[in-house]
Amino acid sequence: MLLELSGISKHFGGIVAVKDIGFGVKEGSILALIGPNGAGKTTLFNIITGALPPEAGSVTINGREIVGLKPFEIASAGITRTFQNLQLFGSMTVLENVMAGAYLRSKKGFVRSFLSFPGTCREEKKIREESLILLEEIGLAETAGLPATQLPFGKQRLLEIARALASRPALVLLDEPAAGLNPSETEALTDYLKKLKTKGTAMILIEHDMQTVMEAADRIVVLNFGQMIAEGTPAEIQAHPEVIKAYLGEDEKIA
Repeated sequence: MLLELSGISKHFGGIVAVKDIGFGVKEGSILALIGPNGAGKTTLFNIITGALPPEAGSVTINGREIVGLKPFEIASAGITRTFQNLQLFGSMTVLENVMAGAYLRSKKGFVRSFLSFPGTCREEKKIREESLILLEEIGLAETAGLPATQLPFGKQRLLEIARALASRPALVLLDEPAAGLNPSETEALTDYLKKLKTKGTAMILIEHDMQTVMEAADRIVVLNFGQMIAEGTPAEIQAHPEVIKAYLGEDEKIA
């Protein structure tokens, strides 16, 4: 198992954010994390990436415990993420934003890349070429030279995904990647995520677009009020009585 969570719990004051959560993610698979607003999905992302410490529980990647590590150490271990609220470098171009993500795996690092140290030019060229390929794959190649803030919201979200992928992570956490995309962009994103999976990249997906979830995910974990109420394949989740009740009421079904 690439990533494993066991017994993860977190409170904010007297409010239960997540309680005794446990699941695993295999290499080259997509796990969707769904549930109503406030169910604890983003809290779990923050715990996995080291932005929040859990009060109890364990998070491992390839068997290595990462609870207690700093966010940059967890990123270096192979976990990157996107955010529900965009976190782009507004003063940089589209290409430079992707290249900034690639410097996480660079031998020279982000700061040294801007200085004339020996070897930086060769590595800079390679990172630039690879970043352009990423932009081509995600449909943003024609915008490479534009300031990131000039992109429409949906394309900014795609840019953030490209930047998260630039470091070649083993696992990417995607927080509502389809938000702001039109139907054709959403379909293209879904196809791209499935293509990434075939290349060995694992993903955890928070997404409210259920069609995207059902088409892209191998397994789904459902949260409600901080507790895990179901885990299974898309077909199993569609028919799960507790999930139907949490989302739509007793007599409905998830489309």
